[in-house]
Amino acid sequence: MGKLSYEKSGVNISGGDAWVETIKGLLAKRPKDENCVGGVGGFAGLYRIGGGQCLAACCDGVGTKLELAKATGLYRGLGQDLVAMNVNDLVTVGARPLFFLDYAACGKLNESILKEIVQGVIDACGESLCTLLGGETAEMPGVYDSDGFDLAGFSVGIVEEEKIIDGGGIQEGDLLIGLPSSGIHSNGYSLVRSALGKDGLDVALDSLPAGWQETVGEAVMRPTKLYVKAALAAASTGKVRGMAHITGGGMLGNVIRVIPKNLDVAVDFLSWRRPAVFDLIQSAGIEEEEMRRVFNLGIGFVFIAAPNDLKEIEKSLEALGEEPAVIGEVIKCTSRA
Repeated sequence: MGKLSYEKSGVNISGGDAWVETIKGLLAKRPKDENCVGGVGGFAGLYRIGGGQCLAACCDGVGTKLELAKATGLYRGLGQDLVAMNVNDLVTVGARPLFFLDYAACGKLNESILKEIVQGVIDACGESLCTLLGGETAEMPGVYDSDGFDLAGFSVGIVEEEKIIDGGGIQEGDLLIGLPSSGIHSNGYSLVRSALGKDGLDVALDSLPAGWQETVGEAVMRPTKLYVKAALAAASTGKVRGMAHITGGGMLGNVIRVIPKNLDVAVDFLSWRRPAVFDLIQSAGIEEEEMRRVFNLGIGFVFIAAPNDLKEIEKSLEALGEEPAVIGEVIKCTSRA
């Protein structure tokens, strides 16, 4: 069996990163709006609205996890996936989500399926302290097959400008504090499908591996965990210097986005228990480096804080039933300068 990779499954992470740089270059040709805080490429964009406050906004989708939803018939969790992929990004800057909008495009409107998804959106918005403000559903025959569809979400939040968390205060020796993921979340599913499909293990989605309490299909369709309440609680301590939502690009690719250029991170990938679903996927012939580059591997959200502030942050998280763990630290690296 040949080595599987995200690129062989059809997704080029490096190409995506290069595209972001292209967008930045296009924007650089235009005068910058003085109300824009920061630039493009962060977890959320920030815009001053006066009174010392900023709106934070972001958009995202669910990706090819949609194809596994069709294969398993498990649609409700997609609504939570859609909300989580947005609000989890939004809170990394310290913003409180205000509202959410969804967009569903399909070849033929299937009300029973879309009703399940929208119910999931509504429930997830409630859990994330925001409201579903509106959305759009578009039937697009000829663009999508009769059973084909795609989802996109948009979230807006608010934060006091002086309380924005942008990683600027991060220092060498700061700790990385991780929160467990619920599983694969909503990233890397082109590779997941290759690993579980005929290019890899060719495993039945309704099979029950030894020692598992759920089928393979149920494991890969677990919805993305919502981190809004935990992130806002930790941020309220005033001790958090940076936050990262671990999505496509894995642990290092996402945490490094909030680290100052003269610093780097050292992550101990053995400091937490990796969910069994990742072991199954890797057994299809995926190298460890690729696993770390694509998946969250069991940690879905990371806080960065000084060692002296660890206990206070842990206390705020444990009060919500979370199980924070120190998974690494910030180190010096002049090569990023």
